[in-house]
Amino acid sequence: MRDKLRVASIHGQINQMVNGFTTSSNSGHQTKIPSEDFQAPVVSGLSMGSGEYFVRVSVGTPPKSMYLVLDTGSDILWLQCAPCTNCYHQTDAVFDPSKSSTYSSLGCNNKICLNLDVNGCQANKCLYQVDYGDGSFTTGEFATDAITLNSASGGGQVILSKIPLGCGHDNEGYFVGAAGLLGLGKGPLSFPSQVDPQNGGRFSYCLTDRDSDSSERSTLVFGDAAVSSSGARFTPQVNNPRVSTFYYLKMTGISVGGTLLTIPNSAFQLDSMGNGGVIIDSGTSVTRLQNSAYAALRDAFRAGTTSLAPTAGFSLFDTCFDLSGLASVDVPTVTLHFQGGTDLRLPAENYLIPVDNSNTFCLAFAGTTGPSIIGNIQQQGYRVIYDNVRNQVGFVPSQCD
Repeated sequence: MRDKLRVASIHGQINQMVNGFTTSSNSGHQTKIPSEDFQAPVVSGLSMGSGEYFVRVSVGTPPKSMYLVLDTGSDILWLQCAPCTNCYHQTDAVFDPSKSSTYSSLGCNNKICLNLDVNGCQANKCLYQVDYGDGSFTTGEFATDAITLNSASGGGQVILSKIPLGCGHDNEGYFVGAAGLLGLGKGPLSFPSQVDPQNGGRFSYCLTDRDSDSSERSTLVFGDAAVSSSGARFTPQVNNPRVSTFYYLKMTGISVGGTLLTIPNSAFQLDSMGNGGVIIDSGTSVTRLQNSAYAALRDAFRAGTTSLAPTAGFSLFDTCFDLSGLASVDVPTVTLHFQGGTDLRLPAENYLIPVDNSNTFCLAFAGTTGPSIIGNIQQQGYRVIYDNVRNQVGFVPSQCD
């Protein structure tokens, strides 16, 4: 349910932007670029009730550790703050800004405040609100504070000062587990843009098996270390001049069982009005493909699995199988092709997933009328590199160690 609403929210944000709403291209805020690379642990949120992935960071002075949703589909860093008007249940204690010596409110005329999509003012303190289109929202005071992460070179910590963040006192909707959200989008207020304002930042992550618990960790890495993985294959980012937040890629095709599918060129194209295209998103679980592309994938996959026992669909999945009594199965390979000859060949566990305790497995794709979205199920086990200096995204298999 949460995943379906998130996709609707992404489509809603894009529709709003392509129909005339635009964001500023400059936050007007100068943050000193760190002299060394830094990183933070990444875990699956499934054991805490979420289909998203969480990153472990520390906020304030003294630093308080907490989980934040790792989200490339939004820009604002926010967390729940005391006192709460409405706060959902989170794993860690709610952050109290009055106990942080580095917490600082922003004035209403501060350029950062004026750059917010939705802002307000009370007692000359900047107020923010973020609506996610699924009915979820966060609202409170917009401020700055220190963020502490681990050095990527091993040992020690890196303290980032005066990072803009939302201190949410009213947070309602489909949030669960994490204390808030780390916005990794391309907008001027996103965390990567703040720590490297001239270049928009460079970062990478590897998403572990979503069924793993919080003891199985990978890393979210920033700086040169994020783009230094050997064997990375890159594809250019595609600019959508009407939408600043999302990472668009040019998908050129899909193969099933080694055969390139016949899919209309228009299925993956970003048009002149900013509609369509293909987004890669860490917060969406199930990959959505434009309906004609999904139909071609589904039909080819079904044709290659006639030896398996089909069963009724489950939730948004329409291609499911009863694998009871089978120790292993052979299924067609699925490969996503991108501009520049970059191929994302998916392991079977990234597209045929269990959906219940009765050995029902489903093809983990779905159709959509909006832009296609590559979700986190398909990204499992790959280190995904966002190189915003060279405006490209890279993939390295088996890099979660």
